[in-house]
Amino acid sequence: MLVDILTLIVGVVLAWFGGEWFVRGSVNLATWARWPAAVVGATVAAFGTSSPELMVGINAAVEKVPQLSFGDVMGSNVVNVGLVLGIALCTARMEVARGVVRRDLIVVLSLPVLLAALLWDGLFSRFDAAILLLIFAGWLVQMVRSARAFSAVQKAVPVAEGPEENLHKSLGHTLIGLLLLFAASYLVVRGGKGIALALGWSEFVVGAVVVAIATSTPELATTLVARMRGHDDVSLGNILGSNIFNGAFIVGVVAMIRPFHMQIQEVLPSLIMGSATALLLLPTRSRLLGRRRGWILLSLYVVYVGWTLLHPGAAPAHAAALPATGA
Repeated sequence: MLVDILTLIVGVVLAWFGGEWFVRGSVNLATWARWPAAVVGATVAAFGTSSPELMVGINAAVEKVPQLSFGDVMGSNVVNVGLVLGIALCTARMEVARGVVRRDLIVVLSLPVLLAALLWDGLFSRFDAAILLLIFAGWLVQMVRSARAFSAVQKAVPVAEGPEENLHKSLGHTLIGLLLLFAASYLVVRGGKGIALALGWSEFVVGAVVVAIATSTPELATTLVARMRGHDDVSLGNILGSNIFNGAFIVGVVAMIRPFHMQIQEVLPSLIMGSATALLLLPTRSRLLGRRRGWILLSLYVVYVGWTLLHPGAAPAHAAALPATGA
């Protein structure tokens, strides 16, 4: 277990440096391409930081334990808002862009309800997967349209640096950051899963509590670095985009590979707390999220962990049932 703890620590350190380089490169790319930073945060940054969940999902589906991936996705969405955004808001309040409320937040609020409806019969089928993937594709199209409209408005504004030099530098920073985040996710998942197995929890609980917080380390690093650099739009866009990527695309891919049975009672804590934390993202008329919400989100995350561990679905799991690799 000591090796797992050391692996987890190294992964967290790599995630921090990866987040620093990734935010620097992605924000510069947004400037170069004349895309709004919030769109870059919700697409490039979100897809990059959600790559651990995707890797875990594909591996879990192949190894015939898709429930672990579903737990990871559901837990990660609560971690992203309750823990990651909660910590970020405790440092300073955050302004929410109008486009985020109109587009991303509506999807994030709708996903737990949709997942509950799809799980009502106890089976996540390929038809259910197709519905999620179509919703994700529709959201992605809207993101691209928003970026192109913004780019058209900004087309007359000159770029400060030499375009080619700025592009190459930004791409380099972004790729280095992604590679570090990729390595961090592998180490964090391996270490986190090893610790969880030593505690003897079910596949879903392992995914929802330990693997989720492990795979959300890139989101935490990226969000905190973006906050320190004054890029709130990247922070919030990254979190919302990650939740949409997790709940629509990854669940869709996993169920398309291997449909699975899951009782809605087992995932009830994740569905309820996912909705509760998402509701707290609704901004005031001034479009601000204050520090008080940060403390409330952190409190809800603590409640979520306790509820998940004490829920009947937290029955002991067998180590042989889990995927052989951490990513």
